[in-house]
Amino acid sequence: MSNLYGDFNQKIDYVFKVVLIGDSAVGKSQLLARFARNEFNVDSKATIGVEFQTKTLAIDQKAVKAQIWDTAGQERYRAVTSAYYRGAVGAMLVYDMTKRQSFDHMARWLEELRGHADKNIVIMLIGNKSDLGSLRAVPTEDAQEFAERENLFFMETSALEATNVETAFLTVLTDIYKIISKKTLTANTDTDSTGSSTLLKGTKIIVPGGPDSAAQKGGCCGS
Repeated sequence: MSNLYGDFNQKIDYVFKVVLIGDSAVGKSQLLARFARNEFNVDSKATIGVEFQTKTLAIDQKAVKAQIWDTAGQERYRAVTSAYYRGAVGAMLVYDMTKRQSFDHMARWLEELRGHADKNIVIMLIGNKSDLGSLRAVPTEDAQEFAERENLFFMETSALEATNVETAFLTVLTDIYKIISKKTLTANTDTDSTGSSTLLKGTKIIVPGGPDSAAQKGGCCGS
């Protein structure tokens, strides 16, 4: 389905900004490191502010650059990181399945996300640290019920064992691609009031955070 491109000078067809959010110490940075570099650092320190990494993939024979933003989970950084939701077309809501409180906070994180991001953003709920099964504090059924109620994708992952990490990111990125490529196709068959093609208007959203990107106008990924 999708594979990682090597180093290449090929044109990038799409850039998708995806944010990782959730409480501190749930493993957001480890998920990113595992996906972007296939690494896991046992001595990982808390993220300060915001960091991001990129990874370029092939989806439907298109070069898609995933720009994954890792936001700090600590309360004192939340005012800073709220600006980074802007332009995001995907989000990973991450909790630690061994810490019930981190799951209970998901509703609050989701509310904040929906308050700052485009209403059609693709969201996945992730229960991380599935390798610690004996310490489970959040039943899978609870998370599935929450995800269904809020219309989210859901997956349990282990950054340590690399379980479902790539699958989770690819699921979100592929869904974003389907939505946006459909929007672009529709735009390509339309013309605006001046008679020119609206294709460019449909594709502007792939450069998140720009001053006039459609993502900031609430028109990012409508189906």
